[in-house]
Amino acid sequence: MEQQSEINGNMRGVLIDWIIEVHDKFELKEETLFLTVNLLDRFLEKQVVAKNKLQLVGLVAFLIAGKYEEILPPLVQELVIISYENYNKKDVIEMEKLMLNTLQYNMSFPTAYVFMRRFLKATQADKKLEELSFFLIELCLVEYEMLMNSPSFMAAAAIYTAQCTLYGVKQWSTTCEWHTGYSEESLMECAKLIVRYHEKAKTGELIGVHNKYNASKFGYVAKVEPAYFLVQDSLGTNFTR
Repeated sequence: MEQQSEINGNMRGVLIDWIIEVHDKFELKEETLFLTVNLLDRFLEKQVVAKNKLQLVGLVAFLIAGKYEEILPPLVQELVIISYENYNKKDVIEMEKLMLNTLQYNMSFPTAYVFMRRFLKATQADKKLEELSFFLIELCLVEYEMLMNSPSFMAAAAIYTAQCTLYGVKQWSTTCEWHTGYSEESLMECAKLIVRYHEKAKTGELIGVHNKYNASKFGYVAKVEPAYFLVQDSLGTNFTR
């Protein structure tokens, strides 16, 4: 964001929160969501974007990711409609050309989704742990500060935090450490931040992820209490926002 003059990390978060809601309404693959965010961030790293074009960039990243991952991707006209016609078909097509050229058509990138699937299989996760892990990592997608971490690290941290949340104790086996390459100690600080995001998921400014996972198809995992014990200090007081 350092090179951006009109947009910032908070605006990025608002955009991604909205994209998560749109993605859920279209009922697309999880791969599409994670690739959308990846394309968006890589584009913003290389291209200065005006404030009034940021939503267009998000829509086009969503369009390209859909074309790459889906059998039936969203149509350009559908994206024009959900933007409340702030942009037209020509705007979308021109931005698509710019994004593809800027990224040199490199659509194949190991997102956190790839590592989530691999690590969850290694932990022999049940449905509830899987859904809670994805809830937590999607909370991280909107947080600009999490971009400092690699996709594999974020996947491991989300799963670690989810295990602690469900079991009520610190839970990270030698098998988890071996498959992920990350120790419990290395994940702890990130896990504390994730608990913070979980705590504010329902009442913060960005509630798209909470609304998505507060549904029967995701087992209402958004209702699960955060792992507050992870963020207790030496005096036993809870971490506060």
